[in-house]
Amino acid sequence: MTPPALITLGVLAVSLVLFVSDRVRLDIVALLALLSLLLFDIVPVDDALAGFSNPVVIMLVGLFVIGGAITETGLAGWLGQRLGHLAGEGEGRTIAVVMLATAALSAFMSSTGTVAILMPVVGTLALRRGIAPARIYLPFAFAAHLGSMLTLISTPPNLIVSGALRDAGHEPFRFFTFFPIGVVMLAAGMLFLIYAGKYLLPSAAQGQVAAQAVLSPEDFATEYGLGTLLHALRVPRGSKLVGRTLGEANLRSAHAVNVVGISLMGAAHPVVPHRPFGADEVLVVQGHEDAVVATVEHWGLERLPSLQSLSLPPEESLAEVVIPRRSALAGRTLRQARFRDQFRATVLAIRRGTDAVVDASSPALKDFTLRRGDTLLVKGRKKHLRNLSEARKDLILLAEPDPRTDRLADPRRAALTVSITLAMLTVMALGLLPNVVAVLLAAVAMVLTGCVRSADVYRTVNWESVVLIAGMFPLATALERTGVTQLAVAGLERLFTGASPHAVLAVLAIVTSTLGLFISNTATAVLVAPVALRIAESMDLRPEPLLMAVAITASAAFATPIASPVNTLVMSPGGYRFADYARVGIPLQVLIVALAVLVVPWVLPF
Repeated sequence: MTPPALITLGVLAVSLVLFVSDRVRLDIVALLALLSLLLFDIVPVDDALAGFSNPVVIMLVGLFVIGGAITETGLAGWLGQRLGHLAGEGEGRTIAVVMLATAALSAFMSSTGTVAILMPVVGTLALRRGIAPARIYLPFAFAAHLGSMLTLISTPPNLIVSGALRDAGHEPFRFFTFFPIGVVMLAAGMLFLIYAGKYLLPSAAQGQVAAQAVLSPEDFATEYGLGTLLHALRVPRGSKLVGRTLGEANLRSAHAVNVVGISLMGAAHPVVPHRPFGADEVLVVQGHEDAVVATVEHWGLERLPSLQSLSLPPEESLAEVVIPRRSALAGRTLRQARFRDQFRATVLAIRRGTDAVVDASSPALKDFTLRRGDTLLVKGRKKHLRNLSEARKDLILLAEPDPRTDRLADPRRAALTVSITLAMLTVMALGLLPNVVAVLLAAVAMVLTGCVRSADVYRTVNWESVVLIAGMFPLATALERTGVTQLAVAGLERLFTGASPHAVLAVLAIVTSTLGLFISNTATAVLVAPVALRIAESMDLRPEPLLMAVAITASAAFATPIASPVNTLVMSPGGYRFADYARVGIPLQVLIVALAVLVVPWVLPF
């Protein structure tokens, strides 16, 4: 093996280790790999940067803009709200409706975006029907993966394998080429999770939880164990607290108690830093017994009977949010993030998986380092809590503070979004224009018609995914140029001597599916697609079935919480452990791989 080949393999190995460790952003890993190949003169500058002009990358940018329009016009949220009318009351029917709706939306926008939009709807839906969260969040997340198998534009691996076909001189996949195979996968996944899920999904012994009409502050307070930490304190006329503001008293930092409610003569008032305390007001504080006793003594307060529920003014409520994978909050403390100033909400408690809750009365809370998957209980004005749904890059709203209406926020823009999207899909399905041109026309039309505000265009694009794909293409090119791909293909040819095409497809599917558990499906497709193409050429097989199997199994990321950002997002809300993903995900993954081996050659013969 030549020195350039060894260097390329070294870059690949280091990249895979960094991908698996998740200590460095995926796009930074891709750029480091690209720069390494340039510095070692493995690929010329033009080839190293060619990924940024690749039609797949350009198309992906346009699709993010279109997905942004679907989100920002309220169309996706409106569709999610309609789930409640179809879901019925039983667990099986609810899971079926949630999975169908999630897969349908995921077929046209990113799986992560789909889950972010529908998560509060699904959470509220489960609560109202008395379904334990652990029974519905995994099927919900897995449906987003299964929906990625339905259309050409639903996920980057589909675009990557189609682009590989085109670059090799073959007819690329069309918009609905994936659909007949994806429908089989979706149907099989739904049946598995509805019937086998009865025994495999966690909390089976718990059955159903008590159904509730709406989420209330009391529900949240009970779940987070705040009842034992809530205390009522009256402010006498002679108290040193009279006339001081909350900011001046600094109760949280100085005394480890957190004021969560203020009332006077039974009327609740909002808790704001600049409002002075008045005589005879009753403060609802959150804190441990010793801290409350010290506060009472220091400020001359009167202790009232302890509270078991939390009462808030009509304009305030509580909500749950989760930290997504690439949130700017991950790795920062609440103090560093200036959480209250940025989101206009106060953190009352933090949960990490099934670990103990860190409550707001703890002095360590403001210096508690947030991680992806952490669940936060926050308090604030309802209008500010609703606005958290717009901060999806940093926070994912899990459960809404109160029910929303089914009315579209902007019917005119929503109708335009539907029209433009349908026109794009028609053009792509009929092959009237190259796919990249159709997508770019639709994206520009979304901006010109105001479906996406000009100021928000770049914000709608997930640049991490764009740079990841563009940066990984040179590594695939280097593997080809240095002969590594040829060596791998030659080795596989010897392995496949006398083997049937179905056996070849099966091995590729297993390798792709396994690799996709530890690195992103995008990186998996970029690395495996060229190998599949060369194997097809060397064995005189049609490349379409092999590349289709690569795309399908790259998206079958079910068995670990780190396999996909979607899996990570539902881990804390569902209270899942690593073993829960393995127990449900491994048999589902085996099922999808087996079906790919059977169904793909039937739809796309060798």
